[in-house]
Parts: sequence; C-alpha cells; structure tokens
Amino acid sequence: MIKSYEDYLYYLKSDQSVRNQKITLRTYIYNDVWKFQRLLRKLEYLSNCKKNKLRRMFVAYRFMRIRVKLGFMIPINVFGPGLSIAHYGSIIITSLAKIGKNCRVHVGVVIAKDRWTAVAPRIGNNCNIGPGAKIFGDIVLGNKIRIGANAVVNKSFPDDNLLLVGVPATAVPVRP
Repeated sequence: MIKSYEDYLYYLKSDQSVRNQKITLRTYIYNDVWKFQRLLRKLEYLSNCKKNKLRRMFVAYRFMRIRVKLGFMIPINVFGPGLSIAHYGSIIITSLAKIGKNCRVHVGVVIAKDRWTAVAPRIGNNCNIGPGAKIFGDIVLGNKIRIGANAVVNKSFPDDNLLLVGVPATAVPVRP
C-alpha cells in the first residue's frame, strides 16, 4: 500500500521496470494500459495520503473512464509494486484480494472472494497468472507461483515455486 510520495514513485518505477517495453513519450500518450497503471497508482497515493478531495475526484473520474474502456475491474490497494498487465481485456479482481509484488496478469483473469465467508485470495510475490485463470475462495498461494491458462484455483497452495494447471488446479513439477 502506498503511504508516502516516495512509495508512490517506487511503485511507479517498479511497475515500469517489469514491463518489457521502454517507456517513451509515445508510450505515455498512446499506451492505454500504462495510462491505467499510472492512474491506479496515483489514485492509491491520493486516497491513502492526500486530503485534496477535488484532485482525488478528478483522478478517480479519469481512472473510471479508462477502466471501463479497457475492461479492467482492478480496485486500488490490491497489488504490490511491480504490477504488469499483459494487454487490455476483461480482468476482474475483488477489492479484498491481496497480491504481492511483481505480479503479471493476463486477459480473462478473475480473482474473486468466497461467496459465503467473504474472504478473498492472498497471493505471494513473483506470480504469473495466465489467460483465463480463475482464483476464488479463502486460499493462500505462495511465492513464485505460475498459474496456467484457464486454470481454476479453489484450494490453497502455500508452497513456493509451483506451476498450477487444470480444472480444478493441481501442482505440476517444475523443471529446474
């Protein structure tokens, strides 16, 4: 969670460093996914640190417009530093989820809370969530987790360095 201006700059720099794309003036103007990430971090900073309601409302309005345009439902204060969104498309994440640093999210991902207990997933650092993956319920995923395309994760995998595939997801041995 961003708690100071230095944290805000660190989060932006981390988000920028995990992208496989050089950030140029053209990227700032035409890349809508990068605009979304910048507005997400700015809104986190303004919501957590600043008291200027007018500026926060203006940034929230811009954030909501680009969020609808790209098909993202990513709330603030969910991701740690180093968020990487592969490209635009439907991404739905609950506001109760907690996801560590250096996470790559592909299109069609759903991270949802449990319907009965209202507890959301907690995902560790350095995770890669493949296209169409569904993660829901009161689960904990360890660090360096890779979730395959269209996998449905509905139970905890607290171990590190796993590959999860299938419906329901099972751990597959990873070659070194």
